Amino acid sequence: MNDSQVVCFSLDGARYAVPIRQVQEIIRYEEPRFLPGAAPAVRGLINLRGRIIPVCDIKQRLGLGDALDPDAARIVVVERPQGVVGIVVDAVDEVVTLPGDTLEPVPAGTAGEGLVAGIARLESELVVLVEPDALFDIDPAAVAVASAPGATDGAAAELDLPLAA
Repeated sequence: MNDSQVVCFSLDGARYAVPIRQVQEIIRYEEPRFLPGAAPAVRGLINLRGRIIPVCDIKQRLGLGDALDPDAARIVVVERPQGVVGIVVDAVDEVVTLPGDTLEPVPAGTAGEGLVAGIARLESELVVLVEPDALFDIDPAAVAVASAPGATDGAAAELDLPLAA
């Protein structure tokens, strides 16, 4: 297995990571605009330099606590085949290279099989590799409209995005 670079972040004091190849940027936390009818894991929408992007509450999706320090929190903006999305994290820690021999598959039958791409042993701790594509499912056409250059907050808020939990 090849080495892989990941962006490590904290959630409730534990370490998680996403592949760096999917990370577009990391921004300071801003309160997303509420999206009526969205799944509980979707915090809402933000305007990122003229692009409206949905923001996922990864802690809710993974069944963790909901405490958030807005001053330390960040939004990791990731690219998915369906479009760009934001993931709220408690803090971004570092970028690390994981040797291929430290990666383990998710044990069969464990919770989060679809959300977790694998487990890495990093020194004396375990890092959970999150699968950004599985965090939430958004209709690609709705994302295209909401993310289009020139889309406005008001227009995006009126979209009926069919978001899955």
